[in-house]
Amino acid sequence: MRIVSPHSAGWLAAALLLLLPLSSCRDKDPHYPIVEAEQVKTANIEIYGEYAGQIKAFKSVEIHARVEGYLENMTFEEGKRVAAGEPLFYIDNAQYKAQVERARAQLSKDLAQEDKARRDVERLRPLYEQNATSRLELDNAEAAYNMAKASVMMSKAELAQAELELGYTVVRAPLDGYISEQYTDIGNLVGTSSSTLLATVVQRDTVFVEFKLTALDYLNSQRSNVHLGELDSTRFWQPTVTITLADNSIYSEKGIVDFAAPQVDPKTGTFGVRAIMPNPRQELLPGQFTRVKLLLNVLENATVVPRKAVSIEKGGAFIYVIRPDSIVEKRFIETGYEQGNSIVVNRGLLPSERIVVEGYNKLTHGQPALWVAPKQPLEDEPSDEDSPQEENIHFLPDSVAVPADTIRTDTLSAAPTGKDSIPPTTPDSTVSSASATDSVGQQPADTTGQATSVNNQEGGQAA
Repeated sequence: MRIVSPHSAGWLAAALLLLLPLSSCRDKDPHYPIVEAEQVKTANIEIYGEYAGQIKAFKSVEIHARVEGYLENMTFEEGKRVAAGEPLFYIDNAQYKAQVERARAQLSKDLAQEDKARRDVERLRPLYEQNATSRLELDNAEAAYNMAKASVMMSKAELAQAELELGYTVVRAPLDGYISEQYTDIGNLVGTSSSTLLATVVQRDTVFVEFKLTALDYLNSQRSNVHLGELDSTRFWQPTVTITLADNSIYSEKGIVDFAAPQVDPKTGTFGVRAIMPNPRQELLPGQFTRVKLLLNVLENATVVPRKAVSIEKGGAFIYVIRPDSIVEKRFIETGYEQGNSIVVNRGLLPSERIVVEGYNKLTHGQPALWVAPKQPLEDEPSDEDSPQEENIHFLPDSVAVPADTIRTDTLSAAPTGKDSIPPTTPDSTVSSASATDSVGQQPADTTGQATSVNNQEGGQAA
């Protein structure tokens, strides 16, 4: 028989006492539901409206024949860019050259008459002062001189008009832009009964996007203190416009609203809005229809929760909130704008609170719960079921451990074992945890006594 020394027996008893709680924990099932929870977030939520719009040229100028004549020549390439002042069309100018020559000749004649009338006045004035001629002759000479000067002025105006019409026989580009096809063939008589349209020049380096807003959108923008067509330097955003191209891709440039109609169309109940948009690569063509997305408002620092965390019942929308003491609270909330997988909460939640996003179907109001943070699985990362990590276990205050293989993530919060519970909150009231004690009939099983008795018995045997 081998005798064990008292010193070795003491070490053996100590080792058994350390191993017994861990083995007892592995033999027990967790008494609290495990859910995924995350903290309430805040974000700037952008509210958009979608409309049907049409692209308009920043400037569109029609080129007309301003004088009558036969079209002789065209010097531009259709569909290409032209510069302001560049010659585009030539009209037969023979008759206009003749008119210029006739006006010049008439001007020369009138200048000669003016010179003669001036000399007559200069000759008769000294004679009148010497009483060598009558006052009537001097007055006639001065009147003839004034008429000659008026004739000169008239001739100069007629010459300018003739030269202007001669210049109109060369049709030039009114601005920089892209020219359309020619609307009249060479050899046709243009500028007869009405000014003949020859072509159109458009500027499309910058374009307008025109669309219609409903009266409701206008009312909502006014209530949000967003005045369309006016830039507000007091806010960090402006009502920008994004458009969708024909291939359903998003245009890279953004525009800004620069005009809103001052009245509503009574036939449609809408009012016109226009945005100016850069078009450096000429991707947008005037006349093109497109889908317009207008930024109507931005909810700054809005409380946002995942859509999957919100439940709907007859009393309204509610969500499960985990208090700092790990007690679950069923909280009714007032929801607002929805965007993607998120919902804005107008009332009922604070950014510092934690909500349940997965597993809330296992919960009842007022019960303790264990929560874990949602974890996005990676492709190269093994699942938690295949490689449980015992160091991620968090013990409850009553020293009851939860097995590692039941935990799906690596963050765990302990639930209390006391009798703290609260009644469900309603949309009209919020009940504090202090006043809600002892309102839940069923309490989680108290395992403190069991663990203590087991430890005492096994500890006594080891001794």
